[in-house]
Amino acid sequence: MKIGITYDLREDYLAAGYSPEETAEFDCSDTVDAIKQTLQGLGYQTDLIGNIKSLTKRLAAGNRWDLVFNIAEGLQGFGREAQVPALLDAYNIPYTGSDPLVLSLALHKGMTKHVLRSLGIPTADFALVEMEDDITGVKLPFPLFAKPVAEGTGKGITTASKITTRYELNNVCRELLTTYRQPVIVETFLPGREFTVGVVGTGRDAIAIGVMEVHLKDHAERDVYSYFNKENYEELVAYRLVNDDVAEEAKDNALAAWRGLGCRDAGRIDLRADCMGRPNIMEVNPLAGLHPQHSDLPILCRLTGIAYYEELIGMIIRSALKRKS
Repeated sequence: MKIGITYDLREDYLAAGYSPEETAEFDCSDTVDAIKQTLQGLGYQTDLIGNIKSLTKRLAAGNRWDLVFNIAEGLQGFGREAQVPALLDAYNIPYTGSDPLVLSLALHKGMTKHVLRSLGIPTADFALVEMEDDITGVKLPFPLFAKPVAEGTGKGITTASKITTRYELNNVCRELLTTYRQPVIVETFLPGREFTVGVVGTGRDAIAIGVMEVHLKDHAERDVYSYFNKENYEELVAYRLVNDDVAEEAKDNALAAWRGLGCRDAGRIDLRADCMGRPNIMEVNPLAGLHPQHSDLPILCRLTGIAYYEELIGMIIRSALKRKS
């Protein structure tokens, strides 16, 4: 079986003049190499395709694959993660991971929370600030938490994201609107424990492979699993596998969200406990990072004893092939 691999290579975008933060969600060559070598070790023929522009050229040239392993994040718009899957759908080429609908929905955190609420899954109260005039309409009680509505990897999240006054709300929202040129989601601040739940599989076959608690060390940015803390996780963050009652509730909520939204094959759900200790969904990550060393899902796999090179990638392929068959 010939498996193509689609990805956005961070080095290419840095060379083109994009900043480290703008390219933070893209993959480095060691991630692509690790996936390629793992697939070859599992007995598959591989073909490195690259980003959507490369995919477009290859399709126009008549190239086809039995399956595409997709980790391409895209560059522009709320539908950027959906672009490669949508193009593959147009050519009836099967691929790993979620479909364009789910990837577009999950990237927009406000729309995701609307759907989660309709499913009865806990998520914090929120307001969407699309322009400066919307800030005065935010009536949620302080403290609050603000971040860009459609970014990942902690982009736009700093210690200033926790907001305790209307003055701070004004300043933070204005800065995020200017910097990221997209709406700002303002949520009730969740003060409790923070978890990420790894999920593998699709629909009824989906299982939670573990619940990882995120502990910020003393010299980390306080209260937030920020871009800075993630980039310096070895010094600032400790990860622990947990299975107490709250962790089990987090796992149940994560699985309900995964199945309810229609996510496929593998990803992460991030949660944080409210003032009553109940885990609320913060973000759904159907296109989770797969760097073998520093991405959260592979870190969680290491804690649970799941080998990245054979087991995790193998589980993703098997889940995707069920659709192909």
